[in-house]
Formats: sequence, C-alpha cells, structure tokens
Amino acid sequence: MGKFNLHTHTYRCNHSRGEDEDFVLAAIENGYTTMGFSDHAPYIFPEGINYYSDFRMKPYRTQGYADSVRALGEKYKDKIDVKLGFEVEWYPDLIEKELEYLKSFNYDYLILGQHHISNEIDKNARYTGRETRKVKHLDMYISQVLAAARSGEFAYIAHPDILNFTGNKNIYRQKIESFIRELKEIDIPLEYNFLGYTGKRQYPNPVFWELAAKYGNKTVIGLDAHQPWVYADSENLEKMKEEIRFLGLNLIEDVNEILK
Repeated sequence: MGKFNLHTHTYRCNHSRGEDEDFVLAAIENGYTTMGFSDHAPYIFPEGINYYSDFRMKPYRTQGYADSVRALGEKYKDKIDVKLGFEVEWYPDLIEKELEYLKSFNYDYLILGQHHISNEIDKNARYTGRETRKVKHLDMYISQVLAAARSGEFAYIAHPDILNFTGNKNIYRQKIESFIRELKEIDIPLEYNFLGYTGKRQYPNPVFWELAAKYGNKTVIGLDAHQPWVYADSENLEKMKEEIRFLGLNLIEDVNEILK
C-alpha cells in the first residue's frame, strides 16, 4: 500500500513542462511512495511517410528518457520507487513494430492512451477529443481499445472515456455498457483521469463511470501530470476522490495490483 501515480509526462512530448527530477521531488514532497513516468511513446511509422506527431517524443530522445528515469530511480531509491513506462496508442497495422521497439528499453509498464482512432496517418484518422456524432467512430474506438486490452501488454487504460461522442445518448449508453462489460471480463483497470477532471474536459464522462461502478470495473487514479505542481494539488485530488467514492467505484489503492 502507499500513495502512487503512474501517469506522468516530460518535456519531451512537447506539451509538458518541468525537469524530470522536479516531478520526482514533487512526488516525494507530497507523500507518494511510487511514481511512474509514462511519456507519450515515439511511434514507428512506415518508412517514406513524411509525418511525425507533435504530441509525443521523437525516437532519438527515447534512450535519454529511459536513462534519466532509471538514474532518478537509483538516486531516490530510499525515498520513492520510480518506474519507467510509456503511454501508447493501439494502431493495428503498426503496433507490432512499435512494441518491438519499445521493449528494447526494458520498460516497467505500458498504459494505453487512445488519442486517435484508426491511426494518425490514414484517411480514417480522427482525434478522439474532437466532437463526433458518428456511431462508426464510437465503434472504431471501442474495437481498438478492446484489441489493446486483450493483448495483455497494458497495465491499464488511461482516460478510457476520452472519445468525445455527442450523438444519440441511448446508443452511447448501450455501446459503452457492452464495452465496460467486456473490459470487466478482461480484468484491466480503467483510469479516472485527474487532468480531465481539473481541466473540465469531456472526461470523466458520468455515464461511463456510472456503468463502470455498476459492473465493478477496477479503477485507478491517474494524475496525467504535465507539470510538477500537479502532485501538490491535494485539494482537487480529494474532491475527485469524493466523487469516486460517491459513485461507488472499485478503486485500486495498491500499486502492486496494477504492476503484476
């Protein structure tokens, strides 16, 4: 048991601020006993594709990222357990090569963060935060997340309610209920996302989490920290925990239940 967070980003993803050590020190100062870095993994796109996303680290930075996290883990090993992870998307045609690449860095865990459906480079690509009324987008998102969950490669699913569906509410509820039931059978934890909560994004989605409570899906809190001070925001974190308790979610409080 002990206070933990496995969802932390670094400056390498181009939308986070602060040095790696600043995050570790903030975690220690605020009573965390385990923290994990899970920056947006570089994606290995096919040769000849003139594209690279601006929200993830580039491949040439990956070794430095891994080395930095491991060094900090050694430096502060008497105060906190620092884990090396990556946040990854499941792109069906690309994931095999992606996982092969990432495994060379001997990570401790992966979390799934499905920010796009299909992938980022074909005609069906779509950012999950963009509003959509199309059921086919909801179906694609669910299909990709379930494939990732069944793979056994991921410790948990970050912001599983990220898809910004604004279509028929009854259809959404029906499909999400089936989705959550399948995730429960797979037995993969779902993240209640602190960045979405404090940023008043489309997630956490009340319908999603009402159904997750109904079926007893394992739930984990992820800070999704992009700045060190997020570790110190105890006021909002407690408010979110109150919400989780009110919903009756099956909250995991031991990191060893996730990092098996």
